[in-house]
Amino acid sequence: MIPPQEASARRREIEDKLKQEEETLSFIRDSLEKSDQLTKNMVSILSSFESRLMKLENSIIPVHKQTENLQRLQENVEKTLSCLDHVISYYHVASDTEKIIREGPTGRLEEYLGSMAKIQKAVEYFQDNSPDSPELNKVKLLFERGKEALESEFRSLMTRHSKVVSPVLILDLISGDDDLEAQEDVALEHLPESVLQDVIRISRWLVEYGRNQDFMNVYYQIRSSQLDRSIKGLKEHFHKSSSSSGVPYSPAIPNKRKDTPTKKPVKRPGTIRKAQNLLKQYSQHGLDGKKGGSNLIPLEGRDDMLDVETDAYIHCVSAFVKLAQSEYQLLADIIPEHHQKKTFDSLIQDALDGLMLEGENIVSAARKAIVRHDFSTVLTVFPILRHLKQTKPEFDQVLQGTAASTKNKLPGLITSMETIGAKALEDFADNIKNDPDKEYNMPKDGTVHELTSNAILFLQQLLDFQETAGAMLASQETSSSATSYSSEFSKRLLSTYICKVLGNLQLNLLSKSKVYEDPALSAIFLHNNYNYILKSLEKSELIQLVAVTQKTAERSYREHIEQQIQTYQRSWLKVTDYIAEKTLPVFQPGVKLRDKERQIIKERFKGFNDGLEELCKIQKAWAIPDTEQRDRIRQAQKTIVKETYGAFLQKFGSVPFTKNPEKYIKYGVEQVGDMIDRLFDTSA
Repeated sequence: MIPPQEASARRREIEDKLKQEEETLSFIRDSLEKSDQLTKNMVSILSSFESRLMKLENSIIPVHKQTENLQRLQENVEKTLSCLDHVISYYHVASDTEKIIREGPTGRLEEYLGSMAKIQKAVEYFQDNSPDSPELNKVKLLFERGKEALESEFRSLMTRHSKVVSPVLILDLISGDDDLEAQEDVALEHLPESVLQDVIRISRWLVEYGRNQDFMNVYYQIRSSQLDRSIKGLKEHFHKSSSSSGVPYSPAIPNKRKDTPTKKPVKRPGTIRKAQNLLKQYSQHGLDGKKGGSNLIPLEGRDDMLDVETDAYIHCVSAFVKLAQSEYQLLADIIPEHHQKKTFDSLIQDALDGLMLEGENIVSAARKAIVRHDFSTVLTVFPILRHLKQTKPEFDQVLQGTAASTKNKLPGLITSMETIGAKALEDFADNIKNDPDKEYNMPKDGTVHELTSNAILFLQQLLDFQETAGAMLASQETSSSATSYSSEFSKRLLSTYICKVLGNLQLNLLSKSKVYEDPALSAIFLHNNYNYILKSLEKSELIQLVAVTQKTAERSYREHIEQQIQTYQRSWLKVTDYIAEKTLPVFQPGVKLRDKERQIIKERFKGFNDGLEELCKIQKAWAIPDTEQRDRIRQAQKTIVKETYGAFLQKFGSVPFTKNPEKYIKYGVEQVGDMIDRLFDTSA
């Protein structure tokens, strides 16, 4: 049971809390009443504000709309005024630009093109808005005049600033192939940069706004003329230089055997002269081939103009490639892309046709030369053909996109040259075989025949053009197409051809040797010619080329040479037979000779002396140009004769077969040797 004091305290505590809660509740009620009152006041204020806003909106909106309309009207008025000003400006374009158009674009292209733009816009405006307006005709006429002036300015700029490229610059450009730095140094500037930019702007305007393509014709005609004149100027340069100094400036042109390019600069191809120099070297070693005759026109002493013409044409071909490349680079900046190939095709025609015509003239001249048997002229085809074939890849690259007729010109010329070259080779071989045996043309001293020297000289030319000549022969083979033969196949064909020429030459020489009545002279003649052929083959690369198909050629010639020496030596039998031991009388030493025996000895001495004198007199006038062979033949003959005569003299020199021994014993052994030493020496 809770004590009364605690219960009383507990009750007072609860009563106090209840009192506090009642006070709090009373405060909350008062606050709610105040809040309700404030809410009512706020609602009343907002309602009043809304009402006022509605009144204000109703008053402002009409004013705003009216202001907006006024602004729109103002903008329309301004636009109208602007349009009026713009339209009115079109009516003033003609008068504003007429003076500029009349004075032309020279020196003020930017301003002129600006005026043309204004005129063009005026034309478009009147065409769209007032096609019947007289102003349209006026601005149209002005536009046409301006366009014509631009066309005229284009022509004028191209004409005034397109210059012929100097020959020396062209030669530097060609030689720059072997030196990249040099090539950069000789870059061509066909037009000054400022002029080029003006030309480009005019061309673009004419294409885009002028709807005109005539300027492209003007362009290619002017540039075509300059290209053609540049190449012709190079050709004239060669002619003038050769006539004045004999050595024209010439860049590096491939001139290496087997058609391999070289960077070593040369004065000129000099193909004919090169072999002539070889021949002179051989002559200094005793291989003189200037005597005798042939219906083949000699290769020696040809006019320098052959080399000049050949060299000039080769350089002109290279010049065309370089200049055409440069022309295309220039054209690409000026002519629209879809017109570039056609324009370039037209641009290069005159120069290309000139080169092709000159090439065909060379072919025609070679054809006539073949008829005349003038094969030195035909040889000019070889370096030209080699150069054309070497240059063909560049040609093809330059002519990409041109007409088929343009692309086919060079291959057509190459085919013509290969055909005429093969014809020349065939006819040369036939002429070697069929050269007539004219007695008055035969060398009296039995030296090398001109036919032999010409044949060897011609073959030596082919060393510089092995691939070219081989390709000529291969192109005529029915079993192989023009593109299927290999270099090895061509080399074998050339080797076969050279062997054919040498075989024909040998047969002809055998025939010619029969013209001589004296078999010994005939043998000397054949010996000299065979020896000349062999030494010439050995001193050049011909022997290696012959060996491709004729392994035993060298041995065969040596056998022929030995055979002719033996034939020659038989001519002395009529001398040595008189004193040969087998024909001498037999007698006992110390026994007096009978008259018949003395007479026989006298006849032997006399026969020997007469035969020796006769042979020495005749053979002294014969010639063996090769010193080594001459000494060898003399020595061999001297040994035989001296031994035979020495034995005879020893046996009968002291025999009393006559009262006048000096009448029969005219020569001592050494004297006989000295007489033989003077054989084949016309200067002795």
